[in-house]
Amino acid sequence: MEIPVTGLIIDSDDPNSDSHHSHHLYITTWNGQPVHTHHFSGLTSFDAGHRHQYAGITAPAPTGVPHTHRYMTVTSFDDGHEHEIRGVTGPAIPLPDGRHYHTFRGVTTVNGSYPHSHRYSGNTSV
Repeated sequence: MEIPVTGLIIDSDDPNSDSHHSHHLYITTWNGQPVHTHHFSGLTSFDAGHRHQYAGITAPAPTGVPHTHRYMTVTSFDDGHEHEIRGVTGPAIPLPDGRHYHTFRGVTTVNGSYPHSHRYSGNTSV
């Protein structure tokens, strides 16, 4: 079974990326249908005397098939520093009207004058 897929390959400027895999693939259509994204936002846990806000848009994924989304963003600059948030959402959770959302959760990178991380979790937009 062949499924036509179109997309973009973008060179990675990430110095930490594996030299054999220095490109990112962004799928723009899957089987002739456009892929989709979700918004996500929230507040981190309160640690080391503060919390951070975050917001972003997931990486694209196909519509109408079981899928997850990659996500990445940087938190607000609070208490003199910021953290990176990155991960993969859970699978699509269907709603009665045919739409869906995803859950996400994780731990930020370690940063700050007193090195620490924060927990975060939430649901994407529908």
